[in-house]
Amino acid sequence: MRIAFGQQFDVPLGYLNTASIGIPPASAADAVADAVDRWRRGASRPPDFDEHVAVARDGWARLVGIDVANVATGASVSQLVGLVAASLPPTTRVLAVGSEFTSVTFPFAAQGMPVTEVAPDELLSRVDDHDLVAVSVVQSADGAVVDLAGLRAAGKPVLLDVTQAAGWLPLHLGWADWVVGAGYKWLLAPRGTAWLGGRSDALDQTVPAAANWYAADRPWDGIYGLPLRLAADARRFDLSPVWFAQLGAAITVPWLAGLDLAAVRDHCVGLADATLAALGHPPRGSAVVAVDLTDEQVSMLTKAGVVGAVRAGRTRLSFHLYNTMDDVDLVAGRTR
Repeated sequence: MRIAFGQQFDVPLGYLNTASIGIPPASAADAVADAVDRWRRGASRPPDFDEHVAVARDGWARLVGIDVANVATGASVSQLVGLVAASLPPTTRVLAVGSEFTSVTFPFAAQGMPVTEVAPDELLSRVDDHDLVAVSVVQSADGAVVDLAGLRAAGKPVLLDVTQAAGWLPLHLGWADWVVGAGYKWLLAPRGTAWLGGRSDALDQTVPAAANWYAADRPWDGIYGLPLRLAADARRFDLSPVWFAQLGAAITVPWLAGLDLAAVRDHCVGLADATLAALGHPPRGSAVVAVDLTDEQVSMLTKAGVVGAVRAGRTRLSFHLYNTMDDVDLVAGRTR
């Protein structure tokens, strides 16, 4: 049992895998469990979950620095990126990094668009040759952080995936054309929540290709028949919600949005950099690190209860607000 930033977590020593799946505060897990119990007893009513959708949406908007009226809710990043990709001309030249998570690039490639992959340090120098930059703010494979100031100064349309950033990295992305992110990693919500935000002019270009009853101006009055009557704001892109996931997100996301995220960043990055120092590497300034370890070192970590992931052939370790120096010491003691 750990207490972090005012919340209780049942996270075990050595859990360094938030970049794969975040551990919820006990309060969120208990609330979801209670909702499942109500479901099994026939006590749930679908409209009861609407408030959770609204609260989670508002929290995510605050986390990324976007007007809540410009935020839509969905279930996965690829589904939301797909809306953007399907709305752009098929000749759109998309620039991405070669190690990018495929939920960011596949939707564009599936539309037949030319997608150019470059090394991360080449991204800014290639912007002028393309129509759109699609990139994660923090790379899933190794935790590399994109130069947001450089991208903004470049003046090209951008789609940013904040899945590996929102929740530990302070973000102010009201300038970005489109921003997407999932909730089940650093936002500590159940899998099944994701959001799309952006500037009004970019959203005006986006077609609500998954239009459904929940995207209506008055959802519960719009479940049968035509004419089309979508919401005027970004809710016109909403997907019918995954109820229990939205309930959990309504607890964790506003809580995270209300924290001093600079302090959260310093805590997480401090632990990650301390781990790198113990392994003989320079600091990288990210909550996610990827290192080359021998088979023996990996075996020792596994036996000690360290939980990480293997990405692109390297061991990935990720540090969130519930981790402590005890986790760092455990890694250091098993890799010397």
